[in-house]
Amino acid sequence: MAADQGVPRWERRVRLILCLLGLVLSVYALHVELSRERDPAYRAMCDLGESVSCSKVFTSRWGRGFGLVQFFVAQDSPLNQPNSLLGIVFYTLQMGLGLTLYKKAALALVLSSWVSIAGSLYLASILAFVLEDFCMVCVSTYIINFALLYTNLKRRKAIEGMKDKTG
Repeated sequence: MAADQGVPRWERRVRLILCLLGLVLSVYALHVELSRERDPAYRAMCDLGESVSCSKVFTSRWGRGFGLVQFFVAQDSPLNQPNSLLGIVFYTLQMGLGLTLYKKAALALVLSSWVSIAGSLYLASILAFVLEDFCMVCVSTYIINFALLYTNLKRRKAIEGMKDKTG
């Protein structure tokens, strides 16, 4: 893989690692939320104290549809999905689009990363100022999202510099 015609060598490996970590954290978050819904006494590994509790965050109103979807549809609507499910979709798309070298895919990667950053900043502010909690899983996904944005910007710059792939 000789730098895939200008794309940095490290980029695919870093993307794979970041997306796999994001997927693992998103699946774990979904597991915690579903377990807590079935059993309110369930205690997740990431629940370390009263103000360090991921299950408290995942089961809050902001744990589904960013706390916004419920204003447009019923709280139990199929459109009001857990944020972790959106994360699973996001990281899967990042991995899949990262396999191509097309300009449009690179643009989609960057645009979806900016959306994830906006969501991360919004949820981080909810975490800090509304819930007054610290969620290790959440903060880890925010860091992954920023790292993916950096990776996607590098990829887009490299692909924009290539002349033979127009996608």
